[in-house]
Amino acid sequence: MSSEDLERYESEMELALYREYRDVVRIFKYVVETDRRFYLCNAVDVKVRSETGDAYFEVSMNDAWVWDIYRPARFAKNVKVLTFKDVNVEELQDSDFKLPEAD
Repeated sequence: MSSEDLERYESEMELALYREYRDVVRIFKYVVETDRRFYLCNAVDVKVRSETGDAYFEVSMNDAWVWDIYRPARFAKNVKVLTFKDVNVEELQDSDFKLPEAD
């Protein structure tokens, strides 16, 4: 596989991932960003831990979708992330995730 083929493949995968994100964002309440991943979820809990002297974050999410090109399954029932880096949690507004009304 040439480098051009690989770049084309990755571009196609990124576009497919964006389209999936656009389709599923309406069913989630929260956006969670960590240093390694981007998540959509319906429940999130962030705790600051310091058992070893250094503070870190324990992030627990339920009903999550993970932005990751290389994951074969992006939906996860429960996700737990431990990180020493910043965590950003945003609640989506109702207008951001309303489902279309049935005909």
